[in-house]
Parts: sequence; structure tokens; C-alpha cells
Amino acid sequence: MCGIIGVVGQTPVNQLLYDGLQVLQHRGQDAAGIVTANGNSFHMHKGSGMVRDVFRTRNMRSLLGKAGIGHVRYPTAGSASSLAEAQPFYVNSPFGIVLAHNGNLTNTEALKRSVFEKDLRHINTQSDSEVLLNVFAHELEHYIEGTQLSVEAIFKGVAGVHRRAKGAYAVVALIAGHGLVAFRDPCGIRPLVLGRNDAGEYMLASESVALDCSGFTLVRDVAPGEAVYITFAGELHSRQCAEQSKLAPCLFEYVYFARPDSIIDGASVHAARLNMGEKLAEKIRAQGIELDVVIPIPDTSLPSALELAKCLNLPFRMGFIKNRYVGRTFIMPGQAVRKKSVRQKLNPIASEFAGKNVLLVDDSIVRGTTSHEIVQMARDAGAKKVYFASAAPAVRFPNVYGIDMPTRAELLATNRDDVQIAAEIGADAVIYQDLEALKQAVREASHPDALALNVFETSCFDGHYITGDIDEAFLANIEARRKESMASREESQGMVDLNLNVAEQNLVQ
Repeated sequence: MCGIIGVVGQTPVNQLLYDGLQVLQHRGQDAAGIVTANGNSFHMHKGSGMVRDVFRTRNMRSLLGKAGIGHVRYPTAGSASSLAEAQPFYVNSPFGIVLAHNGNLTNTEALKRSVFEKDLRHINTQSDSEVLLNVFAHELEHYIEGTQLSVEAIFKGVAGVHRRAKGAYAVVALIAGHGLVAFRDPCGIRPLVLGRNDAGEYMLASESVALDCSGFTLVRDVAPGEAVYITFAGELHSRQCAEQSKLAPCLFEYVYFARPDSIIDGASVHAARLNMGEKLAEKIRAQGIELDVVIPIPDTSLPSALELAKCLNLPFRMGFIKNRYVGRTFIMPGQAVRKKSVRQKLNPIASEFAGKNVLLVDDSIVRGTTSHEIVQMARDAGAKKVYFASAAPAVRFPNVYGIDMPTRAELLATNRDDVQIAAEIGADAVIYQDLEALKQAVREASHPDALALNVFETSCFDGHYITGDIDEAFLANIEARRKESMASREESQGMVDLNLNVAEQNLVQ
């Protein structure tokens, strides 16, 4: 999972991009990058770490221009710590193009061979985003007339990407001397929204909260398969570029990844999480469990836990205090690092646990490492009984569309029933949300004028892969590659500054 942003403004956009990336920081903490367009030149700065650490005053001053894109990285393919895979990526033909991508391609290896053998392009990293950039550049080249790049050519180029690329992708890209292009995969798995401010400037971002915090108004979501092109002069064009498309957003966005103050595909994330708590309360009430208090695992589960406690007429207590200076454990690479960070991140208030039957509420249970540590902390604090509720169903299958849980061996619920899962994390019982209830919770949070949320990408819960190209051999292959990557991962730190002077007519001869 990553966060992307793109802006076409009338004044310098470096501060807008920086502020937007900070708001999207929850979507990736591994690396950050910004590229601005100033005339026919690109100015780039990217580095490992969080936004506040990557960008200094001197870096911001060098990011000149009235248009730009940005990216925060959460690694899902390639090395988790390689600076070479920090985005955005750049190619110099047929025009200078920089691209940032959120999602994960499922046919990366086949595309990489095709790009090398047929398109005669070189891929320098293990990132599927670099592959996607080269596919887009090559497709675009087919439709250039002389030295001119038309709106028609751009949309045909995106259509070519849709024909070749499989999987999940939300993209923002700059074309030197021309404008900003944004597009979304034909299933709309990863989110992308369009906003505009009173000055007539445009912003595209992974979540609507980036628009809100920068004074932009949400216009709409970019539709599945759609491309949006905004010239540097501020002219907006859009077109459906996929031969077939359907809206099937990732359900896990609403459960965990997105900020609660975001609206994704017309549905309020906050309202969806309140609904999750209400529906989970109905299931718990039916089981007749005796409870004294509801305690959330901060922060993502707060809305669900609050509504659950209200529905069950139980006290809601903040039993864990969170250290705000520790990152999200789920997106930390490496099990050992993740386990070590849990007790640094949360500390229990003993008086809220002592002698009570406690219901702990979390957004989900993925690997179970964090859940086990939290249950043990509750018992150490004096809880009589500890029950664990998940606002999401059991995660039993790998996700291949941009979430870092690709191996079945890492998932707690794989080949375990609820009783076995409870024993594994040390709880007296575990209660999961039902999948249909979760879907309905999101649908009920949707605005009446929004596109109907009839279908969701739910593969990590039910094993149904919406793109239809995932089989057992594919899963076995990514699991083998992940094991190799984990074994050979080497740490690297650093930053990169580039000033790329790209002529508007820099075409391949």
C-alpha cells in the first residue's frame, strides 16, 4: 500500500505536495519522493524514511514548478529498504515521464520480459512500478504524431496499459512540457480521487483527506478504467479507457488502511467503521458473552469499538495508551521488528483491566503477533477474562493487490478455526465480523449519489481474486520469492536529488 498525490496549480506546488504526503503518511513509511515540473525540467527529491525526515528546507527550495507528483512508499514488491525503489520513477522517452503508483501488478514478470524483449526497454529495479512506467511510455509512443502529443494519444496510451497490465494500480504521472495524467485500474481496486479549489487548481490523491487538508473540494472519484489528463495550463480532460470496467474497491481500505476522515468511492470510512461496530455487536449479543468493559486497540478500531459498546450498553474505556512516536506495526517489514515494537507502542492502564471480563476490539487480525502481545498485556494488567473481537472477518488468504501479507504461512487464520485462533493468541474467545455484514457496513456508509458498491475486492477474506488471473502456482511463486527476499534483505539508507532537463521534443529516433 502506498500513497500518491498529483497537483496542477497556478503557483509553486512544492508545499502542497509536502503537506499532502504528510496527510497520507499512514499509507507508507518506508520512503517518500516528490517530483515537480518547471517548464521542460523535472526536479526530484526522494529518500528513505518518513516525509518529515526526507524533505528539508534546502530540498523544498529546489522543487521548483507549478505542477508535481508525490509518493509515500509501503513496500510490497522488491526490497523493503532499497532506495533505488523509492518513487517516483523516471524515463526519458518518448518524452520525459515521471510516475508514482499505488497497488501491485499481478503479471509483473511477463510484462518485464515483454518490455525488455519487444519494447526494447530496460528495467533497473525489482519494482513493478518501474515496469508500469515503461509500459505506459511505450504505449504512448505508438500514438505520437511527429513531435506532438495530443489528448487522444494520451488516452490511447492509457488504454494500451489497461490491455497489458493486470492487477491493482492507481497512477499519477507527469509528462514533460505537457501535463499530469492519472488513471485507475479497470476494477478500481486502489482508490484515487479528484479535487479542485477556488483558484481553479487540481489535485489527485489516494484519499480525500489530502484534498480537505489543502483547501481543495472533492469533485469525484476517478472511475475504474478512467484516465484524467490535466494540462499544465489547467485544462482538464477525462475518458473511460478500459474495454471493460467494474467498481470493486479493496474492502480492507475501509477496515484499516484509510484514514477515518476520508471518503472512498462515495463511502465515508468513519461511518463504515461505526457500522462495523454495530454489526459486530449484534453477533456478540447473540453469543451471550458476559462482559464488563469494551476496550479498543488504538487507533483504527476506535469508531467500531465505540459503536459496539453503545449497542451493547457497556462502558467504553481507553485501556491502552499509545506512544504516538512509533509507526504502525502492521506495515513494518519483518516479524521480529513488529513483535518488538508492540510493547513500545502500547501500555495498559491496569485499573481498567483488573478483575474484569474485557472485550478487546481491533480492526483486524492478520499475523496474530500483535494480538497475542496485547492479550498478554491485558492479562498481566489483571483482566479476569479476555475476549478479542475483530471488526473484519478472518484473514485466511494472501493479498496480491498491494497489501503486505502474501504468504499463507504468515496468516494466523490459515487452516485454523476460531477456537484454535483464540488459543493461539491466548484469548478466552475470538469473535470475527461476518463478511456479508462487513460489506453491508460499507454500503450503508455510501452517499446516495455515489456509484453502487455492489462488488468488493475481498480476496484476503474469501480467496476470490477479482482480476481472475490468480491460481495456486501464482501464489506458490510469490511465497517462494518472498522467502528469498526476506532472507537476503540488506539495509540501505540515503537520498537522491536529480535535476532532469528534459526537452519537450525529446523523442526516440
